Amino acid sequence: MKKTCSLAAAVILSSVLTQPCFSESESDVFKEALRNGELANEGFRRCDHYVEGWLRLADPETGLLPRNRKDQFWNAKDSAADNYPFMVLTTSFTNRPMFEGRMKAMLATEIKLTSRIDSLPDTYDFVKRGFQSEETDLDSIMFGSSEYIKDGLLPLAEWLGPSPWSERMISILDDMWKHAPVDTPYGKIVSTNVEVNGEMLQALSRIYWMTGKRKYLDWAVRLGDYYLLGNHHPTRDTSQLRLRDHGCEIVSGLCELYAAASFALPEKKKAYEKPIHEMLDRILEVGRNEHGLFYNVVDPLEGAPTNEGIADTWGYTYNGFYIVYLVDETESYRIAAIEALSNIKEHYRSYDWEHGSADGYADSIESALNLYNRERIAYAAQWIDSEIKVMWEMQKEDGVIEGWYGDGNFARTSIMYCLWKTQGVSVQPWREDLIFGAVQKGDTLYISLTAEKDWMGRLIFDAPRHKSNMGLPIDWPRINQFPEWFTVDEDKTYILSESKIRPIKYTGANLHQGVEVNLGKGEVNQITVHR
Repeated sequence: MKKTCSLAAAVILSSVLTQPCFSESESDVFKEALRNGELANEGFRRCDHYVEGWLRLADPETGLLPRNRKDQFWNAKDSAADNYPFMVLTTSFTNRPMFEGRMKAMLATEIKLTSRIDSLPDTYDFVKRGFQSEETDLDSIMFGSSEYIKDGLLPLAEWLGPSPWSERMISILDDMWKHAPVDTPYGKIVSTNVEVNGEMLQALSRIYWMTGKRKYLDWAVRLGDYYLLGNHHPTRDTSQLRLRDHGCEIVSGLCELYAAASFALPEKKKAYEKPIHEMLDRILEVGRNEHGLFYNVVDPLEGAPTNEGIADTWGYTYNGFYIVYLVDETESYRIAAIEALSNIKEHYRSYDWEHGSADGYADSIESALNLYNRERIAYAAQWIDSEIKVMWEMQKEDGVIEGWYGDGNFARTSIMYCLWKTQGVSVQPWREDLIFGAVQKGDTLYISLTAEKDWMGRLIFDAPRHKSNMGLPIDWPRINQFPEWFTVDEDKTYILSESKIRPIKYTGANLHQGVEVNLGKGEVNQITVHR
């Protein structure tokens, strides 16, 4: 079992430095950090309450989650993909005993009861105590498996690193391609469904780097060739391109493969370059409204929208543009993303995303947060702060938000927001009365903590997870990731100063492992960490 570090002296790497003395200007920064902590505290409390509410809806015999309040079945594409993983994520922050206990037990039960074709899951009926359908529908199973991987298990892998959930993800992915039913000139693929293939492109492009196994990149290349080199190009060969959820995945998926190929397969990257840019240029030409946000559906051949509603997942598509900007330095793609970020405050306050659904707010807020992490547009930050409160107000007294599987996205986005307000810092153990927030100024992180009662625990600093957990060559923006804010590199040295104790040097590994803090009732502790 790993030992934690202590501010007292446990991991002093050199002589103790001088006693810290925070300036008047720093005092204002600490006040800002405390305000951020109050917002993060509300977010974590709401997520914890969401878990409590949904656990009361779980099937009493199996412990699995129903699709919604009324349905008496569990399914992969909804229950597993959109709800359960974000209960796992929440409890990893707020309730470690539940994370280690009930959350892992739910996974074990799911594997035992729902695996139908090897590890591939199928819908489980709580009344029948068996599979809902007597017949095996491979297309349906592939769809549910793909959703579970991309929407649920992949975000867990990016945050948690190796875990039982990443093992489940790899098992399902391997069996999907083991049973891939569709013949193409480039090899078998799992589906002709554009959503499934977009999700597979995202998953395979990341999991190749995570595992180092070439087969995942090879499978992704089959899909890349199918869409970019064959006759299924998203803007050249189709009269309908969906730029909202359940369709937009193909754009960012192809861009993720393009990024992977640029580092691992330069000849394939060269082959993809023209069709990738053709796709993105046509989307910019015909797919945006006057504020730079994307229409729900466009006809790229006719050059007009067929559904002029605005996609709540607008940032998911801009992820792809930003990826190609990072790879090829195509400035117009970056400028397009900045334009959208700059317009949302003025034109999309309390907007009717998906007819007022919390899920629509979650996707749109996540769209902005992921891009804001790369481009610090002040208007976008102000919009995120205002819209998270609109979404939070949709939560009911029992903790449930709307009573369907999309409630999990409320927690996913809330935690993403909280990590922004703490700059990636988390605590163990978490408690409802504990407030902690952070602000980064240059190379220095300012942290404020306070609690209503005495608290002793660990401050845990985030690592560059795109490298440490996923092995990615660069931190390209990706759907359902948790952006990195202040991260500590394992081998670098940092100076930590606390209001009660003299500065101490730590390695990044020490900080990521966790630094012990003792907090007295009602006191405000102020800490800086300097690179």
